Amino acid sequence: MTMRAARARRPRPQRDGSGLRWPGAQGAFALFTEVLWTGILVAVASLPVVTLPAALAAGSRSLRSYLRAEESGFRPFARDFRAAVAGGAVVGLGAVAVAALLAFDVLLAVGGRLPGGALVGAVGAGGLAVLAAALLLAADAWTPEAGWRRALRTLPADVRRDPFAAGAALLGVALLAVFTWQLPPLIVPALGCAVFAVVAARGRIR
Repeated sequence: MTMRAARARRPRPQRDGSGLRWPGAQGAFALFTEVLWTGILVAVASLPVVTLPAALAAGSRSLRSYLRAEESGFRPFARDFRAAVAGGAVVGLGAVAVAALLAFDVLLAVGGRLPGGALVGAVGAGGLAVLAAALLLAADAWTPEAGWRRALRTLPADVRRDPFAAGAALLGVALLAVFTWQLPPLIVPALGCAVFAVVAARGRIR
C-alpha cells in the first residue's frame, strides 16, 4: 500500500469535536515517524541558520496538516518554506544577533570573567531558552496570508491567552538542549519533537 493510498483511507476530521478531530494521531507509530521526518526536514532547511524560523513554520504547518489527515510531507513543506523564507530570514538574522549576544555573556560568565558570573550566566541561558521558545511559537502562528509581522505582533497576546503552549515550547527547547548536549545528532529528532509539542499544545484549543 502506497503512502498516498494509506492517507486516502485515513478518516477525515469531524466537525462535531469527536475523537476523529485529529485523525492523523490515530496511528502512534505513523505519527512518530512523521515527527522524525519533520525533524529531518527542519534540520536540513535550517542549515543556513537564518532560515530556522521559516523551517520551523513549514514544519509546524506540515505536522498540523498530517494530524488533520490533509496533504503533508516534503512538497507542502517545501511550498510553505519558500513562502516563509523571505521574511523569516529577517527574523532569523535578528534572532541570531540576540542569541550571539546572550551566548557571549554566558561564555564570559562561565569563564569567570564577569562579576556575578553565576547570575549573568543563568540570565543569559534563560534568555536563550525564551528566545528559542518565542521562535517556536511565532513559527507556529505564521501563515502565508498574514506573514511574520502579524505572527510576531500577536505573540505576547498569544502567550497570555495560552500559557500552556508557551510552557510546552519551553519544555521542547529544554529537551532539545539536553538531547543535543548528550549526543549532537539527536538534534534532528529533537527538533521534530519540539515542533510537535507546540502544534499539539496549540491544537487543543483550535
